[in-house]
Amino acid sequence: MATLSQRIRRLLSDPPPSYVFELSEEGIAWAALDEDGPARTGFERFPGPTLEVTPLKDNVVDPDYLAQGIEHIALSAPAKRRTAALILPDYCGRIMVLDFDTFPTKPEEREALVKFRMKKSVPYDIDTAAVSFAIQHVDGKRHEIVAAVVSLEIVARYESIFHERGFHTGVVTTSSIAALDLIRTPGVSVAARLNGRALSVSVVENTRIKLLRCVELPDVSREEMEGVLIPTLAYIEDELKARPETLLVCGFGTQDDEVNWLGEFGLRVEPLRSRLGTPTQHNAGLLGYLERSEAA
Repeated sequence: MATLSQRIRRLLSDPPPSYVFELSEEGIAWAALDEDGPARTGFERFPGPTLEVTPLKDNVVDPDYLAQGIEHIALSAPAKRRTAALILPDYCGRIMVLDFDTFPTKPEEREALVKFRMKKSVPYDIDTAAVSFAIQHVDGKRHEIVAAVVSLEIVARYESIFHERGFHTGVVTTSSIAALDLIRTPGVSVAARLNGRALSVSVVENTRIKLLRCVELPDVSREEMEGVLIPTLAYIEDELKARPETLLVCGFGTQDDEVNWLGEFGLRVEPLRSRLGTPTQHNAGLLGYLERSEAA
């Protein structure tokens, strides 16, 4: 069965991009896609403070560092076309799963309804945001919608710097959405990824997104992470009437004492995996995007 991200991908008529970029405060994970061979991948670390990921304002602290990193990647892995998929950090946006008893047929009415439902959940005027959504499931008249919202200021700033370096960003998404194709366990699945102080948690039931959330932690401690994971597991039991068997993790480190406590939730703890390499906190979205492209 095709996942939501695969179905969205198949709606796009443009050819695959030449590059895929995933941004984080530490640097740029990248892939250069060759028509006749496997993708070349790497990570370009920023030389100093470059991004400050937040949903409230422009994320780019030093545009010169960002531009230099982009151009260095293009010079080290040149491609005939400078088309790119851009994967933004989770914490700069918001993803929600919305239920509607009925859903309009006209695109403008659908967008207005989604914005109305989301406006109290974002810390800015919804009319100053980029909003996208997709119908995930229809059961009779009931529609289940996955909606994403990011401030237009944030998206425009990221895109403008890529455009200035000669790139056309045809696809813009967030890391957790791009990484969904790495979650392949049956039934209800939970994935937790730590990126700096941002903890992203995805709940998927038989390829359908049930919850995507990203929380900036006051500090990266067991107590703070439990404060996010425990309510998530309670939500699964209360709302989905199920209990996952496996917790997929990424970015939690490799030392036993860094991950052993996760097993206290009564779940089997496994690393997030990709056929193209082991995902890290910096490139899980990129590897998910590449996995999806191979499967499309």
